[in-house]
Amino acid sequence: MKKIYGNEYLLKTLESMCCNGRAAHTVLFYGEKGLGKKLLAKYYCTLLLCENPENGKPCGRCNSCKNADKGFHPDIVYAEASGKLGGYSVDTARAICSDAFVRPNNSSGRKIYIFTDCHNMDPRTQNTLLKIIEEPPEYAYFIFTTESKSDFLPTIISRCACFALSPCTSEQSAAALSEENYSEAEIKSAVDCFHGNIGMCLKYLSDENLKHIVDLTKSAADSIIRRDEYLLNVTLFSLGKDRNSVRSALSMLDWLIRDAAVLSIDPAADTAGCWRDGAVQLSRMLMPSQAAAIHRCIEKAWHTVECNVNIPLTLSAMCGEIIGNI
Repeated sequence: MKKIYGNEYLLKTLESMCCNGRAAHTVLFYGEKGLGKKLLAKYYCTLLLCENPENGKPCGRCNSCKNADKGFHPDIVYAEASGKLGGYSVDTARAICSDAFVRPNNSSGRKIYIFTDCHNMDPRTQNTLLKIIEEPPEYAYFIFTTESKSDFLPTIISRCACFALSPCTSEQSAAALSEENYSEAEIKSAVDCFHGNIGMCLKYLSDENLKHIVDLTKSAADSIIRRDEYLLNVTLFSLGKDRNSVRSALSMLDWLIRDAAVLSIDPAADTAGCWRDGAVQLSRMLMPSQAAAIHRCIEKAWHTVECNVNIPLTLSAMCGEIIGNI
């Protein structure tokens, strides 16, 4: 199985739960994109199904471990997303609720259902799953991954063991990238942008679209530094109407504004965004209150986009508000 960097305490907690016969039937892994939520979900599966665990860890050699790692285990069911937003339908939830009463056919006597990327899971779907989560068969386990706990209803959260994932160190991220045979220059460029987020570093090195979005984010920050509303509009307009691209760019721009607020108070502080030099320049021109106001502009723009309002018009309005707050 792929090596997991960071989150040592979380790994020990999962191992201890399984070793002591207290494995949670419903688990939620949450955190920003790229931190390894799906990898942790797969690891928890191997812990639950391993035929010969060693010191609380999966052996990695038995058929269950091998099949779980390859994604072929018959008793690990990945729920199928559907629709434009990639959510989970009520019909899918009902089918899984029915299937959960079909006993597994493996030596561990366990069956696992995984719902990944649940940020668009409809409340009706969550309510459909609520009963089976409240009183699951003794052999049934449910794993959810999402970016924020707020994506779920309180009634679901109250019945989950919730685990937040955190970024690794930049050194751990570089070590993980070196295992993929990237050059030192490539590793540095990725880590400079995404620091301890290994998933995003890997995506940056393999996805030209993400590199393009990073470049646009830096250009947008430069436009703010120049106080050039027109250039900011032109830059963000080039994102087009793809919601995922817009979401990524707004998120990265928001991180740069966050960094600027932090650096205005402590110039030696670590940064989390994709362009430290840009954040330094922003910190010299923005008061923390101005940075907070710009953050609210970005947050409002994204919520508006999610409500299916015209994207170019939304971004144009945001540009005017951002420059107006400088």
